[in-house]
Amino acid sequence: LDVEAGARHEQQVEIALYVLGFAVVLLGIAGLVLPAVPGGILILGGAVLVAWAEDFARVSWVPLVAIGLLCAAIWAVDFLAAVLGAKAFGASGWAILGASVGLLVGLFAGLPGIVLGPPLGAVIFEYARNPDFAKASRAGAGAFVGFGLGSAGKVALSFIALGVLGFIAVLRYVLSQTDIGRATCRV
Repeated sequence: LDVEAGARHEQQVEIALYVLGFAVVLLGIAGLVLPAVPGGILILGGAVLVAWAEDFARVSWVPLVAIGLLCAAIWAVDFLAAVLGAKAFGASGWAILGASVGLLVGLFAGLPGIVLGPPLGAVIFEYARNPDFAKASRAGAGAFVGFGLGSAGKVALSFIALGVLGFIAVLRYVLSQTDIGRATCRV
C-alpha cells in the first residue's frame, strides 16, 4: 500500500514538473516580445523543470548547457541588436550611446518604449552631437532595423533551444522503448 502511494505521489510530482516546465517555457516565449519578462532565462528554467521531471534521465546536463548557451545568446542579442544596427547605418558613438540609453529608458514604457526607445535615443543623441537631421534619422533607422533583426534572431534562437529540448526528450523516449536505447548512456 505504501509503495503504491509513493509511486502515485512520484507520478504526480512528475506531471506537475512537466506542466510547470511547459508553462514556464510558454511564458519565456511570450517574454521574447513582452517587456520586463526575461524570455531566455524562462525558457532555460522551463527546460530544467522538464528535465527534472524524470530526474534528468531523458534530458541530461549536456542539452541543458546547449540550451543555456542559446539563451545567453538571446539575452546578448536583446541588448546588442539596436546598438549594432545604429552602427551599421554609420551612426557615431553618441548615437550608439543614445540607442543604449533609449533602450534602458524604453524598458519602463512597455513594448512601445522598447521598440521606439533605441531609435529615438539614437536620433536625439546624434542630433545633439551634430544638428544634421538626415544623419540623425539614419542613426535612428539603423537602431530600428537592428531591433527588428534582433527580435527575429531572438525568436530563431529560442526555437532552436526548444528544438534541442524537444528532440532530446523525444529521442530518449523512443530509445527507452527499445533494447538498444536501454543500454545506451544518457544524451
